[in-house]
Amino acid sequence: MQWYLPVNDEDFPDIGSPIADWANELVEWLVINAGGFFGAISDGILQPLLWIEDVLRGSPPWTIILGLTLLAFVVSRNWVTTAAIATVTYLLGALGLWEQSMQTIAIMIVAVLLAVIIGLPLGILSARSGGFKAALSPLLDLMQTIPSFVYLIPVAMLFGLGKVPAIIATVIYATPPLVRLTDLGIREVSGSVVEAARAFGATRWQLLRGVQLPLAMPTILQGVNQTTMMALAMVVIATLIGARGVGQTVLLGLQRNDFGTGLIGGIAIVILAIIFDRITQAAGRRMQSYRDVRGG
Repeated sequence: MQWYLPVNDEDFPDIGSPIADWANELVEWLVINAGGFFGAISDGILQPLLWIEDVLRGSPPWTIILGLTLLAFVVSRNWVTTAAIATVTYLLGALGLWEQSMQTIAIMIVAVLLAVIIGLPLGILSARSGGFKAALSPLLDLMQTIPSFVYLIPVAMLFGLGKVPAIIATVIYATPPLVRLTDLGIREVSGSVVEAARAFGATRWQLLRGVQLPLAMPTILQGVNQTTMMALAMVVIATLIGARGVGQTVLLGLQRNDFGTGLIGGIAIVILAIIFDRITQAAGRRMQSYRDVRGG
């Protein structure tokens, strides 16, 4: 016996079709009327990316390994972490994915830098204005929750296929954690410290630059860490719109039903995650120690 009433789509008012039509018309209008603007943005992103990629791919592998090892030691002052970074970086070449790894690192560097350039000011504005934070929060929620495949479509239409749309999509996906943690870090600065700075005549800019940002830096670096990890999660998805790198190996294994190839690509992605995570986490811990010493 049927205990429920059948429901059809016709029983509801159709608001999906107008939204889809409006979105398609908007993208079409942007492609026709703002193609030059998006082309300029594409060139502005592509040139630094190609330069960084050429440097990484053209340098002897031992120089990259040595550079990352020294960076790990400077930020961590821990021999175990330093040795781990050196070992896993060497494994990228041993896996036969050195070239692809350098391509991925170049994309990651540009994407994370753009996310910092966009996310840090937004986080500062959010911390200073409750109204701005209230308006920004739904947008950040949308950026974090909407499936990345959805905005790959307009990004590919506006910027074409290749590395630039992959970077744009990565920035959209990875920026919200930095905005939120920058906001949180500034709001968590002790009120007594802020009042003391104001009592000494500090302007809003001096207060931000000399007090709030330094004391909030450990939290901000945690935001950079989260942004970096989320950007790395886009590596395989970005391959679908023409970005090369380690994700291409995973995608190739999927297309060929070749588990071994996909596994090698997955291991390389894990190694890259370890490198970025350990370095940014160590930097955050050093900043936290510095803040504790200063009595923050």
